[in-house]
Amino acid sequence: MSPPPRPGPSLDRLSPIIADAPLTSAPAASASATPPPERLAPHQRARPMAKGTTRPAKDLCSDCGLCDTRWVAYVRQACAFLEQRFEAMEIAAHGRSRDLDREDELYFGVQQRMLTARLRQPIDGAQWTGIVSRIGVRALETGLVDAVLCVGQSPEDRFTPVPRLARTPQEVLEARVNKPTLSPNLEVLEQLPGSGIKRLLAIGVGCQVQALRAVQATLPLDQLYVLGLPCVDNVSREGLQTFLESASRSAATVVHYEFMQDFRIHFRHSDGSTETVPFFGLDTPRLKDVFAPSCLSCFDYTNAGADLVVGYMGAGFGSQWITVRNALGQQLLDLVEGELETGPVFSAGDRRQAVQQGIGAYDKAVRLPMALAELVGFFVKRFGPKGLEYGRFSIDSHFTRNALWLRRNHPAIAERHIPAFAKRIIAAYRLPES
Repeated sequence: MSPPPRPGPSLDRLSPIIADAPLTSAPAASASATPPPERLAPHQRARPMAKGTTRPAKDLCSDCGLCDTRWVAYVRQACAFLEQRFEAMEIAAHGRSRDLDREDELYFGVQQRMLTARLRQPIDGAQWTGIVSRIGVRALETGLVDAVLCVGQSPEDRFTPVPRLARTPQEVLEARVNKPTLSPNLEVLEQLPGSGIKRLLAIGVGCQVQALRAVQATLPLDQLYVLGLPCVDNVSREGLQTFLESASRSAATVVHYEFMQDFRIHFRHSDGSTETVPFFGLDTPRLKDVFAPSCLSCFDYTNAGADLVVGYMGAGFGSQWITVRNALGQQLLDLVEGELETGPVFSAGDRRQAVQQGIGAYDKAVRLPMALAELVGFFVKRFGPKGLEYGRFSIDSHFTRNALWLRRNHPAIAERHIPAFAKRIIAAYRLPES
């Protein structure tokens, strides 16, 4: 894991506020006096934090990149790990907050449509069929946006993320495939002033989108579109190496991987071969602490603030799952919908017993022998939750785990940090003692 960061500057020094003049009598200004200069906004007076310094969220920091920009001035209100603002964010982005009495919105957020889809002509080298990359390409080709905020990779290491403002379709395609490590996407906001970019498509995960939405009104943009990815269990680069060495037959050749709806981890290797491993066969004692603390305290799995969300967890195996949250999200989907094979969402099975049993097994770091793990995986795949019910299974499993982690590791903030929708989901289960 990374060495502990060096202490940084006090948060109070990050966004100095110019005090109003005291309300005392003063000599009247002469008619010929020069008018006072226009007051600068906080981000116009702030400076990015130095790399390697302790961030305001401390151990809960997800390295979203906001603190690497002048918009660190708003970090108290913008950081998902300092203050949760789901309801306000949803209202600002979508015109309303989620309806907690509708199960689909309780779990998956504000929505106008949900559907399953796949590209008829998949993009070569994409992680699945390439819907996210195709939307980015079409957004540039049609002139909808001037740039796409996406994540490329380091020339030295395919899993080291390099955020970029892509100006060409080729640059978007070069960024295809997820990088399952913490990524400072928002650091590229520092490049916006003077760039000529006025219309931006930002692709990101929940913590990045929450911070982006919080500073959106202060960005030098005429239009912002947000394409969200569901996200859970990211790691540092060192943590990723630990996971790959534990789970894969060849950590050095893994190109990408995903925890899929068939309850197996799917690895693709650089020679084109694939490898699958059952969830239940993972070395849980070794991997239990590999996930980033930010991910263990996150409840934005389904990316509540995005206009459009593209993932897989609510679809059948082989398809992707799409949630349109607002009119801007539909505008993004319109770019590619004619190129998609689409279908309705569906739900089958019952997740609740599996979730309850999994809570105790994970807490005790139970590891099954591989033969038994394969057998359990076979039965769960055949008889377990599918479609949206699989999505709810995954959300329940992670929300209960994260609530328990927060209550044990950050008890002072746990109850105010867990949003209302997550509390309602968690309340259906029995959790071990905190």
